[in-house]
Order: sequence, then structure tokens, then C-alpha cells
Amino acid sequence: MARIAYFDCFSGVSGDMLLGALLDAGLGAEDLRRALGTLGITGYRLEISPERRGALMGTRCQVVVAGDEAPGHRHLGDIERLLQGSFLDAAVKERSLAVFHDLAEAEAAVHGMSVEQVHFHEVGAVYAIVDVVGTVAGLALLGVEEVHGSPLPLGRGMVRCAHGTIPIPAPATVRLLTGVPVYDPGIQRELVTPTGAALLATLAVGFGPAPAMTLESVGYGVGADPSDDPPNLLRVMIGSGTSMVTSERLLLLESNIDDMNPEFYDYLMERLFALGALDVGLIPVQMKKNRPGVLLRILTEPRNRPALLESIFTETTTLGVRVQELERVALVRETATVATPYGEMRVKRTRLPGGEVRSTPEYEDCKRAAQIHGLPLRSIYEQVSRLAREQ
Repeated sequence: MARIAYFDCFSGVSGDMLLGALLDAGLGAEDLRRALGTLGITGYRLEISPERRGALMGTRCQVVVAGDEAPGHRHLGDIERLLQGSFLDAAVKERSLAVFHDLAEAEAAVHGMSVEQVHFHEVGAVYAIVDVVGTVAGLALLGVEEVHGSPLPLGRGMVRCAHGTIPIPAPATVRLLTGVPVYDPGIQRELVTPTGAALLATLAVGFGPAPAMTLESVGYGVGADPSDDPPNLLRVMIGSGTSMVTSERLLLLESNIDDMNPEFYDYLMERLFALGALDVGLIPVQMKKNRPGVLLRILTEPRNRPALLESIFTETTTLGVRVQELERVALVRETATVATPYGEMRVKRTRLPGGEVRSTPEYEDCKRAAQIHGLPLRSIYEQVSRLAREQ
């Protein structure tokens, strides 16, 4: 059983809200302070207190830096040296660095510079380092193995920052959320900060409904905005569940085609898979004027949409493509090898929600063994299945 944290971002997400939610769900304040103390950063303190937003109570976690402003801006290399010189767990270092790398790449892309040139301004200041490292360390201290998130609400308006006046959501936030399901709730304030976006986009294995789990604790992290419509809170639900099932948001591309040479579909499928399609289906359909046609269906990650659309319009006779967003729930699978009389053979292994392990022989390996040894494919397949169960 895996320990799961699901962040319900009904009012957005920020670094301090993530920390507050984990503290409210059971993270020990002194445990958090000890972990952060290994960074060797001085001149700040954590203020942790209960606070109300609307009708709900939660935990507010503020990083208070001595003086009026956070000291100096930092480059990515400075933060790398800071983390590598700490006594944090290796996995916490690695995940924290991954968050800052994603932030640096987003900032570099929106400002037209290299990652090495990026100054982290607010993100590189003490409070943001504490938010990022504190959240990653807090999840580890709570024993969380999987992070999931809800679709993220994006606010509207303008905000002032070190770069000047920029639109909400901030350009770096938008860049970080590529491939993440978002929506516009019509609220005139910043709901998702760059730090919050980087943490969830980097750490979460999926976005969508709450995964199946036995709920153990719930926490509310209080944000800085006093608004209570909706209340400026982030909810985290922590529990135990199976890590064998994943949920992700994908796109379904569809087109009906009735005037294309059927010989071309083989080449089309090869091109679509090469461009990142997860699945390609050709379904016979009866179209207008009783013409036999083909329903082309492609499943893909959102980032592959432009390349796949271009290929569909270039390689087929279609004039239009339907695009739908959907959720795919899938069993986590791994590839293992099984020792057989015919050599090492690959099998795909999955664990069903009830705990049963299912092994499926790799077709191409079985086919090759059948051809080499002159045996029926069915008998090879059955033998590999049996050996996989035994081993």
C-alpha cells in the first residue's frame, strides 16, 4: 500500500499554502524546522498559527525574513550549491532541485534568456527556498509516496512583481502548467503562484479526481489573501491506497474519413506513433450517402497535439478533427524478464487493485521464439505465462 497525498486546489495553490496544509494534516512543526535547519540559511523564522478563512479553520505558515526585503537574488547554481551542501535526505535534495530546475527553465523561456542567466528574484529569495524545500521535506516526513492534484483554477487581472506589471496568471506559471488541466473560475486575483505551480507540476503524478485511498488525515493551508469567496484555502487529503492505478488527463483526436486510399493507413499509423500517439485506432463506420469510411481515433498527451494535428491534415484527406479532453485511469505496469528454455523473455506485469499480479508475455518475443524453434505460438505464450507466474 502506498501513502498518497491529494491536493484539492479549489482556491488555488502557493508554496506557503502547501506548507500550511501539510502542517495542518499532521506534519510536526519542529520536524519541519529541523529539516530546514540543515540548509544553513539564517535570518528568517517560521510563524505557524491557526487562522480562519470563511467558515473554515486552517494553518497559516509564514516565512518572516529579518528586515524589509528578502536578501539578494540567486541564480540556479547558487541554489544547487545550497542544497547539495545540506544534510537533507538525497531524495529530498533531488526533488527540490527538480522543482527549481523547472522554475528556471520556465523563467528563461518567458524572458528569452538562458537558464544560467535567470535571477530568481522572489522565487530565489529565502521564503521561496523554504517553501519549496519545506514542502518536499514535509511530504517525505509524512511518508507520502505519491502526490496527486485537482485541476487548477487560474485567476485574472494584473500583478506587480520584480519584472514589472504582468498578467495573471504569471507567464512563468502558465509555462509551468503546460499539460496540466486548468480552468477559469472568473476570480480577479492570483490563485496559482509560480512556486505553487512548480511544486505541483513537478511532484504530482497526475491531476484529476481524488484517487482511491483509505483517508487518514485532512489539512487546510491558509493563504495570504483574506478573501472568503471562495475561502483562500488549500485542502490536502492523505491516506493509504494502491499505487498500481494512475490517473492522467489526455486528448482524444477523432476524424471520419471516407475518401482515402486504405493502403495509406499503415504509413499514417507509423507516423502518428512516432510523433507521440499513445494509441491509434481505425474503426469501420458507415457515413453519409452510405459510404463506408474509417473513424480515426488517436489518444495522446496534450503536448503532442500540434505535431499530431499537422500530420493528420498532411497525411490524410480529412478537413477537420474533433478534439476532446478525457481522463485515463490505468494500471501501472513494469517490464520484467523471465528465464525460459528459449532464453530470456519479456513480460508486462501489473498488480490489480485487489492485489493479484497479472503477467502478460511480450508478443514479439514469443513470436520470435516460435519462428526460431518451429513451435506453435500459442504453446510458447502459455509456457511463458506459466513461468512468469512461478518466478
